[in-house]
Amino acid sequence: MTSKTQALFILSLITLWYASNIGVLLLNKFLLSNYGFRFPIFLTMCHMSACAVLSYISIVVLKIVPLQRIKSRSQFLRIATLSTVFCGSVVGGNISLRYLPVSFNQAVGATTPFFTALFAYFMTLKREAWVTYGALVPVVAGVVIASGGEPSFHLYGFIMCISATAARAFKSVLQGILLSSEGEKLNSMNLLLYMSPIAMVVLLPAALIMEPDVLDVTLTLALKHRFMWLLLLVNSTMAYSANLTNFLVTKHTSALTLQVLGNAKGAVAVVISILLFQNPVTFVGIAGYSMTVMGVVAYGEAKRRYK
Repeated sequence: MTSKTQALFILSLITLWYASNIGVLLLNKFLLSNYGFRFPIFLTMCHMSACAVLSYISIVVLKIVPLQRIKSRSQFLRIATLSTVFCGSVVGGNISLRYLPVSFNQAVGATTPFFTALFAYFMTLKREAWVTYGALVPVVAGVVIASGGEPSFHLYGFIMCISATAARAFKSVLQGILLSSEGEKLNSMNLLLYMSPIAMVVLLPAALIMEPDVLDVTLTLALKHRFMWLLLLVNSTMAYSANLTNFLVTKHTSALTLQVLGNAKGAVAVVISILLFQNPVTFVGIAGYSMTVMGVVAYGEAKRRYK
């Protein structure tokens, strides 16, 4: 592959990664808030179903990445634990989108490094340089400021969003602990292949108990809106595509490039969501979000320098 072809390939991957991540986020918001489909648990189950089917096709049929087999019962139980935490983080994020604008949701989500550092400190006794922890101060302060300046602030939505962010960070630290031995490490695509069917088993009874009218309302909406099923299908496929492209971008770029692209992605999602949903924003809210993003950038740089 020539350098020009390689650059074009990576650019295409990044574009697809952005489109999938931002697309699934905006579609989630549209379905849960604007469309009348108020079932975040069932929506997450649709995502996991697509991930299970498409992971199997990608790994077992198309062999995009080699299949890594589960080697022991204890490894399976560890994956099941991760899957349950993963479910909680995704469901919490989707619930928060029912009540909060995407812009504020992204501002809160940007605090993931703070929770990751916190869990790593207490669970693995991993210490960072004081400068690294200092960089987390604007991350938290920015969200506090953004919360105060958010016109559409909703306490329950905020609690769900913070919980989802904490669960996402907890899962990444837990993954490092549970799948730490060389023989049991799985790449993110194989981990998704095993986690998604387990997530479906967890989410199906949860959806039926906590969202008992989901089938009736979904069928009613499908009769009223011809594209209901298509929207759900596209949304669920995008959820898998976001995972696949994240894996491929990680594989074909450096950690620093990925970090920069990740920070920019959140900002792009915020701008597009404000343009699409026309949610009111204030100078204080924008200043708070900007401070959080700058804190995340500073934290990443400090971690890189003081390894």
